[in-house]
Amino acid sequence: MPDLAQHYNAFTEACFKEGVLSQKDKQLIPLGISLYSQDEYCIIYHTKGCIDQGASEAEILEAVGVTAAFGGGAAMSQAVTLVQEAMTQLNQQNP
Repeated sequence: MPDLAQHYNAFTEACFKEGVLSQKDKQLIPLGISLYSQDEYCIIYHTKGCIDQGASEAEILEAVGVTAAFGGGAAMSQAVTLVQEAMTQLNQQNP
């Protein structure tokens, strides 16, 4: 199992490297997927990733809006609670 985890981590690191898509875009995409799948850990993790990669609040909220248009009320409820709470807390830690 440790080998599998090591290979998986190497795979995800390669996926999130700068490429045709920026690292910021590569955080906004999984944020939307996390919202759609209602994975609270990943929502917080990728909200932080978006902020760390320089995404503005407006960019994050637009990505959230696109997800809500596709994912409906469940995605929107996570967006207006967990994402906004995470942004507030993370921005207080990184002024």
